[in-house]
Amino acid sequence: MKKMSPQERQKLIITTLESASTPITASEFAEKANVSRQVIVQDVSILKAKNEPIIATSQGYVYLREKAEDSVQRRTIVVRHTPEQTLEELYMIVDHGVTVKDVSVEHPVYGDLTASIMVSNRKEVDLFYEKLQDPKASHLSSLTEGLHLHTLEADSIEKIEAACRELERAGILV
Repeated sequence: MKKMSPQERQKLIITTLESASTPITASEFAEKANVSRQVIVQDVSILKAKNEPIIATSQGYVYLREKAEDSVQRRTIVVRHTPEQTLEELYMIVDHGVTVKDVSVEHPVYGDLTASIMVSNRKEVDLFYEKLQDPKASHLSSLTEGLHLHTLEADSIEKIEAACRELERAGILV
């Protein structure tokens, strides 16, 4: 199998992500294109520089589709907890049908630091949490004594409010 040109790979990445319902890893693209994972990471960086709405999540790459604004409810919440409570916190949120888009902290030097999470169910939470167990990985909230923000999304504000009530009962919501 011959290697694809950069243009062919980038077209493959965009068309595949646009039609995918789940994240796709760089390794999966590398196998399809007969190149290394690092070549795909570089291709994605080029596509992002061209304003393609691709984000890297803990499960792989996703293409951000424009959703009808009236169908998606969004709220940013402030939480504080220990690293050991991360799994419990994320389960509380996704169990209410809410997606955790990202995590943000305020760094004294770099300002706001935001990382994509994009978890919507327990399986995605488990995969994300598993990656956090790597000794080279660390929680962004470790920079702020556990204080951090999440952007939440759901198809109704009631789902977000229910998740927030549960976080509040657990002493996690600030």
